[in-house]
Amino acid sequence: MASENKIKLQYFRSKICTPVKHKLVIKGLGFTRLNQIIERENTPSIMGMVKKVPHLVRVVE
Repeated sequence: MASENKIKLQYFRSKICTPVKHKLVIKGLGFTRLNQIIERENTPSIMGMVKKVPHLVRVVE
């Protein structure tokens, strides 16, 4: 039941040569290395962060 409110995110593309704001969003989501998969609460703030960097992060089913 707790997993219903969570989403899995994968950091699949490097943040090198991206704007500083994009790098801060990746850090704010909690990613530390490439191809890392994390689980976060499905809140509007997290979804807004994901929408800022769709070219770097994907939602894993």
